[in-house]
Amino acid sequence: MTRHLPRCSSLVLLVSLLAAAAPAGSPSRGASAFEARCALCHTVEPGVSGAQGPTLRGVVGRKAASTDFGYSAALTRWGKTWTPALLQKYLTNPGALVPGTTMVQKVTDAKERADLVAYLGSLKPSKAPMSPDVASAPIQPSAEHAADAGTPGQPFASAAPPDGGTRGLLSGAAAFGDWRSDAPGVRRLIRVEDLPAPFASSSAHNNPRVVPRPADAYPRAPDGWRVDLFADGLEAPRQIRVAPGGDIFIAETARGRIRVLRAKDGATRAEQRWTFADGLDGPFGMAFYPPGPSPQWLYVAEENRVVRFPYREGDTAARARPEVVVSELAPTSGGHTTRDVVFSLDGKRMFVSVGSQSNVADSLPKKSAEEARAWDAARAPGAAWGFEDRRANVLLFEPSGGPGRIFATGLRNCVGMAVHPATGDVWCSTNERDGLGDDLVPDYVTRVREGAFYGWPWWWLGDHEEPRLKGQRPDLAGKATVPDVLLQSHSASLGMTFRDGDAFAAEHGSWNRERRTGYKVIRVPTRNGVPTGEYEDFLVGFVVDARNVWGRPVGVAVAHDGALLVTEDAGGTVWRVAPTGP
Repeated sequence: MTRHLPRCSSLVLLVSLLAAAAPAGSPSRGASAFEARCALCHTVEPGVSGAQGPTLRGVVGRKAASTDFGYSAALTRWGKTWTPALLQKYLTNPGALVPGTTMVQKVTDAKERADLVAYLGSLKPSKAPMSPDVASAPIQPSAEHAADAGTPGQPFASAAPPDGGTRGLLSGAAAFGDWRSDAPGVRRLIRVEDLPAPFASSSAHNNPRVVPRPADAYPRAPDGWRVDLFADGLEAPRQIRVAPGGDIFIAETARGRIRVLRAKDGATRAEQRWTFADGLDGPFGMAFYPPGPSPQWLYVAEENRVVRFPYREGDTAARARPEVVVSELAPTSGGHTTRDVVFSLDGKRMFVSVGSQSNVADSLPKKSAEEARAWDAARAPGAAWGFEDRRANVLLFEPSGGPGRIFATGLRNCVGMAVHPATGDVWCSTNERDGLGDDLVPDYVTRVREGAFYGWPWWWLGDHEEPRLKGQRPDLAGKATVPDVLLQSHSASLGMTFRDGDAFAAEHGSWNRERRTGYKVIRVPTRNGVPTGEYEDFLVGFVVDARNVWGRPVGVAVAHDGALLVTEDAGGTVWRVAPTGP
């Protein structure tokens, strides 16, 4: 759901298909490879974009970044025409050919590349591509958006709440809403009993068009909070972490790089920046170890392994090459490729999230009831198998590494993790499945319990069976844990952190919804470390109108001075949100 992406790895896979332009390729084998590896995020249907990437129909012979899709700035600037040879080179190492591209996955098998390219080359374009000048032209904000925009560096007046006067709690159908009802302070409560039936609405393909930020457009926070553009010019910044001494570490995932930003406490603009490490394989999650004021290591979660760098407070460049801690997180790659990493408060346990390869694992080989029981006994209750083995889980390791084990199952894509500073609970910000309609299945933020099964792919929210896998795992009926806080479906919930006991999570924004939702940062209130079930719009204003957006939030962290820092990967910026009162 994330343009991992992010953007999403499916875009990576899709483009990888293109790279395979060898004449010996087989279109029939390529079609099978496309379904297995690329269909999560891309499509070849006429006239529509995929979940997280552009349509690949007609890609051979097409100018890069020329369809109606929000491409990375790097690919848009590059602008060459895709030939089989150029696709081959790109898919071999996308970041080397186009630094800053959001395609991070490499297609290393030459035969598979050839098959994919042969398949894509056999598909005729459905329509003429949109001019890149049109696709990337600045869009002026709508009257509604312009009226809500505040003045840079000042507290922003909140937009009128959708109930016409009070910041009441939206529940039932009103809680689903869309970007037009977003405003700082609006609270939502989504309950299981409020959800529609599967396919109550059609499954939309509604990718946003990313445009430059209009001159007067700023994010909006609640009264009493000041919003400043803290940094810009980054290459699709994703996850963000703050070192105990205050340095700010940002993963430029597609670029394979980790940057360091530095600013004095209270400064509204980053004053210095460095490259800490480069040449990494899709870095996303970062964690300082051991927990506390004097870490000795920076752990980094790459697409399929965890490495660590020696670290001393104030380091702005890696002291040595990375040491491999976990050499393989899962037997397969592709699909959802972001991995987060956090440590328990006592530093004795390391948690790593690994998202699914597919939307709903509908091409997994079936197992008999006896085989499924044996698999669960060997792995964990509800663990998927085949190409989803050790995927859609939170994994548990010792800080020194080792084989590890499954901590919790059935979390389709726990992109962001955080540990509550008082209770020690592990929390996940999770993307749920697509294709069941506008308001199914809700994304969520939740505490993650050891040994719990969260439903994916066979069930969701207790006893709701996935209709596309009906009858495959009747033994799991009623065993899917209901998450703590249900979010608007398809919001693409990503990074999260804690401030004053409450959780803050970044919503990257929908593609599989007729009226878009997400594109904001939310606050999840707690009482004694327990979420109330509600959530509140905290930082909004990234949407221009029904078609266009200028920002897509990804990471959230608390700066040394207590301000919130928010990355967004569409414009390559970091925003600082700080209280103006005592």
